[in-house]
Amino acid sequence: MPTLRYFAAAAEAAGTEREEISADSVSAALEAAIEAHGPKLAHVIAHSSLLLKGQYVGDRSMGLAADDVLDVLPPFAGG
Repeated sequence: MPTLRYFAAAAEAAGTEREEISADSVSAALEAAIEAHGPKLAHVIAHSSLLLKGQYVGDRSMGLAADDVLDVLPPFAGG
């Protein structure tokens, strides 16, 4: 199963830093996570960047393999 890794506000909203999600695409994984954790996570995801294998995800319809890791990176303050 693909793994979602949550950082900062995403981890707080999900109540965990990582979890396995049964999904075959980025959008399906995000939908499952939102269904499991609710509207606070939905809000964070809407404003987050996503990385798959260290690469920015611009197309949320991208497929996921069983061993993929999808990072959810909310905006960070500072610089």
